[in-house]
Amino acid sequence: MHSARLLDTNGAVENGWVAIQDRTIIATGSGTSWHTYAAREVVDGSGGILVPGFIDLHCHGAGGASFDAKPHHILDALAVHRAHGTTRSVLSLVSAPLDELCRSLNTIADLVDINPLILGSHLEGPFLATARCGAHNPDHLIHPTPAAVSRLLDAARGTLRQVTIAPELPGALNAIEELVAAGVTVAVGHTDADMALTQEAFARGATLLTHAFNAMAGIHHRAPGPVVAAFGDPAASLEIILDGVHVDPAVAKMAFDAAPGRIALVTDAMAATGAKDGHYRLGSANVTVKAGRAVLTGINTIAGSTLTQDTAFRNAVTLLNLHPHDAITALTATPAHLVGRQDLGSLSTGKTADLVLLDQEYNVLAVWAEGIEQS
Repeated sequence: MHSARLLDTNGAVENGWVAIQDRTIIATGSGTSWHTYAAREVVDGSGGILVPGFIDLHCHGAGGASFDAKPHHILDALAVHRAHGTTRSVLSLVSAPLDELCRSLNTIADLVDINPLILGSHLEGPFLATARCGAHNPDHLIHPTPAAVSRLLDAARGTLRQVTIAPELPGALNAIEELVAAGVTVAVGHTDADMALTQEAFARGATLLTHAFNAMAGIHHRAPGPVVAAFGDPAASLEIILDGVHVDPAVAKMAFDAAPGRIALVTDAMAATGAKDGHYRLGSANVTVKAGRAVLTGINTIAGSTLTQDTAFRNAVTLLNLHPHDAITALTATPAHLVGRQDLGSLSTGKTADLVLLDQEYNVLAVWAEGIEQS
């Protein structure tokens, strides 16, 4: 790829190029020096913007399918997000009976074995506070007992990447330590925890806030809450759903300013993403989607989004007036760090060749994963 503006967490390079061999970026530069690298295929970037592939840590589906479905439906859903620049995905599951969650975790583990673009699974439940369960079925919420945690870890076979947990639940703080010891990123979310308890959860090893501002207490001048706890902890990152529905742009900009380099933009996308408005399911819940806004049928509770990561990037730049460097970091380098994949998230030499070519309005022109163009 040559003649593109390279943009990643390290900044921008005008008239840049990247050389790829065996799924890896082997060199980068600017100008015409790319001619020194022999290649089977030469792609003219034609003034486009080349960025690392987007990483989505929190996504439930697309194209009419959810990630608790059969494998071929899961792959169909992922193809929708791939077309919008997401080259690596963590597959999120809503609360369900333990047997069902274990079956879904096992299915995702099988897919990870054959598809490296699937990073693993995310349990957004069942360890959530009933008062903050949102679109999750409260009948499926349980406490994080050692037996439940062990069973879920076993079912995932080493592919459980993230667990959302309400730290006020009995046994939750010990469960955080157990999950972190197993290599899982633990996120505080769907919680009534105050600032002090959230700080304790971070001290026990949690490093993320699930869709910050949503399904938790807001910022009050005498009760700062979980978001301020995350702002103040340099080891903590915050998910933001930047669809203009979940978080007002002014509040999202405040989060970027308060926690620079620690915001991970996520979609929280559900089955209606890339599909028509209508009626869908999210776990056991009925969801109605109108004008792209998903709510529990009959009430106004938000039930995920229909967002894609290219739109999140565009919103960050146009609605928040964020510098493109900061926006791309939130879609690439920060989530890569959170899942322990230092080979992803930038255009530097030695990194895996996950690439997205955008036009000047940040629309996706082409996508490569591990150096292979995605159809």
